[in-house]
Amino acid sequence: MSKKLEPVDAFVEPQLELLRGVSAFVEQNLNLLTTPSDAWQPSDYLPDFSADDWRDQLETFRGPAATLSDELLVVLVGDMVTEEALPNYAVSLNLIAEDQTGTSPDPWARWLRGWTAEENRHGDLLNAFLRLTGRVDMRAVEVTVQNLIMNGFNPKAYPNPYAGLIYTSFQERATRISHVNVGLLAQRNGNPHLSKICRRIAGDESRHATFYTRVMGEVMARDPERGVLVFREMLRRIITMPGLLMGHDGDTSLFDGFATVAQRTKVYTVYHYAGIIRHLVDAWKVPTLALSGKAAAAQEFLCKQADRLESLAEMVTEEVAKQEPARFSWIHGRRV
Repeated sequence: MSKKLEPVDAFVEPQLELLRGVSAFVEQNLNLLTTPSDAWQPSDYLPDFSADDWRDQLETFRGPAATLSDELLVVLVGDMVTEEALPNYAVSLNLIAEDQTGTSPDPWARWLRGWTAEENRHGDLLNAFLRLTGRVDMRAVEVTVQNLIMNGFNPKAYPNPYAGLIYTSFQERATRISHVNVGLLAQRNGNPHLSKICRRIAGDESRHATFYTRVMGEVMARDPERGVLVFREMLRRIITMPGLLMGHDGDTSLFDGFATVAQRTKVYTVYHYAGIIRHLVDAWKVPTLALSGKAAAAQEFLCKQADRLESLAEMVTEEVAKQEPARFSWIHGRRV
């Protein structure tokens, strides 16, 4: 006799079965990964210390960094710290990949390993850039990275596997926006090299966002009722940035300070958050899904959410503008 599913299991188990069932679709989208031989590497954007003229290369590299503003340095460090916490994200996504051996040939497992390999370069490059410029307190940055990895990562997706895909669809797009806008700041600060680095990383994030959005779109097409219910639940909880726990011993004031600077510099704002929701609602064809009951109510909520948030964005911007500058150990205790 089969095990009787409890109410939560009855909602979650079909999600797991469907995700296993879209393996062929995942396989079709593995071309969104690049092979290591064809991919860019951090050393492509850094001085070559094996070259005879490495001192000249380093001087050329460091020169433009002297003009980077404290605001830019804070958002750049915050982005780098978030990228360096990759081990947390990989562990979380393995709940979907279900790779028990670490070398599974299953498409989900191959995607996760390939995605992890590509993402790993982002933190490496930004870390090396900051270290070589000498513009930040790297020990303070390293302490922050260690705290974030130790504190963990909670996308508030449990127990729904669909929520993990919704979260990554959202966050890969959010990190693309953040890196693009830091790149624009770098250009205005007179550092086109950093701008190029940020655009390159953003290009990876764009491909990754495409993958997760496509796969969740396939999920929505096959299981629209559960899909919209989980999507609504994620937005009700508010989709938090993965670096939320970068503070020490649960203190999120460091992240809050970073988020405030990101909002003030227009690197990542409430308008961006609302825009991502609008994009995903459209990409997943939420307005056109034929639904009834609770799912229809969730559909209505989702279709209105972006407008609701945009109506609050100006008020949030004004409140952020009133906040006192915060002190950051990353930039030797200066206030931003």
